[in-house]
Amino acid sequence: MKLWGGRFEKATNPAVDDFHSSIRFDQALYKQDIAGSIAHARMLGNQGIIADGDARAIIAGLQGILADIAAGRVQFDTAAEDIHMNVEALLTQRIGDAGKRLHTGRSRNDQVALDCRMYVKDACGRAIGLLCALLDTLLCTAQAHTHTVMPGFTHLQKAQPVTLAFHMMAYAEMFSRDITRFADCLARSDVMPLGSGALAGTTYPLDRAAVADELGFTAITQNAMDGVSDRDFVLEFLFCASTVMMHLSRFCEEIILWASDEYKFVVLDDAFSTGSSIMPQKKNPDVAELIRGKTGRVYGDLMALLTVMKGLPLAYNKDMQEDKEALFDACNTLFACVDVFTQMLSTCAFQPQRMADSAAGGFTNATDAADYLVGRGIPFRQAHEIIGSMVLYCIKQRKALGDLTLAEFQNFHPDIDEDIYAALDAIACVRRRNLPGGPAPDTVMAHITSVREFLGRYHSFCQ
Repeated sequence: MKLWGGRFEKATNPAVDDFHSSIRFDQALYKQDIAGSIAHARMLGNQGIIADGDARAIIAGLQGILADIAAGRVQFDTAAEDIHMNVEALLTQRIGDAGKRLHTGRSRNDQVALDCRMYVKDACGRAIGLLCALLDTLLCTAQAHTHTVMPGFTHLQKAQPVTLAFHMMAYAEMFSRDITRFADCLARSDVMPLGSGALAGTTYPLDRAAVADELGFTAITQNAMDGVSDRDFVLEFLFCASTVMMHLSRFCEEIILWASDEYKFVVLDDAFSTGSSIMPQKKNPDVAELIRGKTGRVYGDLMALLTVMKGLPLAYNKDMQEDKEALFDACNTLFACVDVFTQMLSTCAFQPQRMADSAAGGFTNATDAADYLVGRGIPFRQAHEIIGSMVLYCIKQRKALGDLTLAEFQNFHPDIDEDIYAALDAIACVRRRNLPGGPAPDTVMAHITSVREFLGRYHSFCQ
């Protein structure tokens, strides 16, 4: 007999039982569900809504079920539909009629909303912790390479000389923003919906604030209809996760390129590479490729739930059962990707000489040559045209700018002098860009210090 079966004359079709059941995936919420039920039972007893003895029996029974589930001693029943009814059925089997009093003053609608909020809060905390570890690895890499010159790119074409540290700190900015996004998501998830009932609250004198306090929430929902039907916090988490995956995917794309024989900017550790079943020489960046591929999976989780929610009238609808698989999949994928990426990055062997050699080609110092002419009083647009002509000449002569003789330079403009060679040196080009946000070593070190201070504000999330 279903716990809700009093109104029905016929048993549910077995195919519907299987189709309707969510226990195969929402069992992941057992800790949150039992914690919420314990807090609810304690409040019911304290408020005199149920007998104090029944409340104590319920709490003890739930604690025993929690221990048994954690130890793998519980076989969930598909016929009981979901984690909420499985736990309640187990409780009634173990303690008798007192277990039937647990659901007083609540609905599965506010119960599942509570469980999901608790799950998302925990997931936000874990995401922040993993991102902090990644950010720390980035900072260590950057600090070791403040003088490692490499080409910066636009359109995948060499553009200007920068440093590896500067490049790493661009990703540090991205992941710092991701941390704050998850912190914001956590704050908006930190609102307790229990007490909303099915959609209109309850006539029982519930102490919602006491339950919120026991469960670690800082506020309670202010509208019961919204309390049971809101999944914005899940969507926000999925958006945050999708943004992190996008950042990881961009980074992985660069590592894949940099590890190729054409670039040779980095050598991946054997422990984070794989081989070929037919080509003995191959060392493939499969970890980076998998992360890049899994990005689409997390995007799909976000789009799936956005589509589920787009046409739902108030309040709760069964469609919303589809929120959990997307949430769980995104969490598992995100956590695995951030963790393995951090380990891979920490073992990467970057190749400073190869990067420096690459920065010396491709006319990455052309902008500095134009700036040199501006320093001689030539308007920038005119200087730009002069250096453009100079680059074309070099391409035809198969020379770099620094290979030109002073006479060749002066053919393009008579004010060019011997100091042009110092101006074109790659590390000099980098050092001159010492404005805040630029690649000069001292500027980047100041940025690293600033991000370390930012990390310190999230130390409580570190594992």
